Amino acid sequence: MSNKAQDNPSCGFRTSIGGQALIEGILMRGVDKQSVVIRSQTGELVTKVEPLRLLKEKHPFLGWPLIRGVVNFLDSMAHGMKAITYSAQFLPDEEQEEPSKLDKWIEAHFSSEKAEKLIIAIAVVLGLGLAVGLFIFLPTALVGLIPGLRHGHDGVRTLLEGILKLVIFLGYMAAVSHMKEMSRMWAYHGAEHKTIYCYEHGKELTVDNVRTESRFHPRCGTSFLLVVIILSVLVFIIANAFLHVDNVFLRILVKLLLLPIVVSLSYELNRWIGRHDELAIAKVLSWPGRMLQHLTTREPDEGMMEVAITALKLVIPDQKGADQW
Repeated sequence: MSNKAQDNPSCGFRTSIGGQALIEGILMRGVDKQSVVIRSQTGELVTKVEPLRLLKEKHPFLGWPLIRGVVNFLDSMAHGMKAITYSAQFLPDEEQEEPSKLDKWIEAHFSSEKAEKLIIAIAVVLGLGLAVGLFIFLPTALVGLIPGLRHGHDGVRTLLEGILKLVIFLGYMAAVSHMKEMSRMWAYHGAEHKTIYCYEHGKELTVDNVRTESRFHPRCGTSFLLVVIILSVLVFIIANAFLHVDNVFLRILVKLLLLPIVVSLSYELNRWIGRHDELAIAKVLSWPGRMLQHLTTREPDEGMMEVAITALKLVIPDQKGADQW
């Protein structure tokens, strides 16, 4: 299952395999395939494995640094939304949501495959719209109501917007973490982290071995969102040194135009931290994300770890070390 780096934790093997918690399940993405494993209502494991069709294989320039960040982010959102929709099908009938009028219209006018893609695309757009509304429009608009900051004080204004953005983000995460359904997803998230750590440490993938691992992992997608928010503050402060924009709507427009740059820089920073997490500076930079994982992960039960182990085993590449980070 492993090469020398994987067999010896001191060699620092880091896998590029990553995952996402689903409704009573886990999505794992490997080098060339992804798996979805769901715990059904009967207690059985339902597995689904699909080959990964990466956009950069068809368009190599999409894999270039400072471009791949946005591409991978949107691609992960689409795959994640599709997997969550799939996992929701295994909920009891009384817990499943009634399809919306829009969903019904799409399903009636398109083939099942096209309908699924269109529904997923709409869900991604709505998700991005919600994020823009909460973390760009709302903080900018609220700080813009402070009379003394309407003209000048660009640095202070941007800093206050960033602080408010962090408060909204952490408050949202804290509120969500108290929901019963999300608490179980956070536990599956913890199982995913612990299982990947077990694999990276070269141990046999068993529940007993996974149980001893930490649920706080430096290469976490949720931590990436926190990096985006923090880095956006720095980028916008630098931008304000050249662009003095007082109008609220123009400030929002500037932030939207800079958002792809922020996402790309955050992606590259996360990659660097993931590859050098033994360095003191990397540990400092990853500390906020690790702290955030106290909210976004829970200690999993045995069944959740079994799901994570199964999902990971399905995407481990045949060629040893092909998933080296």
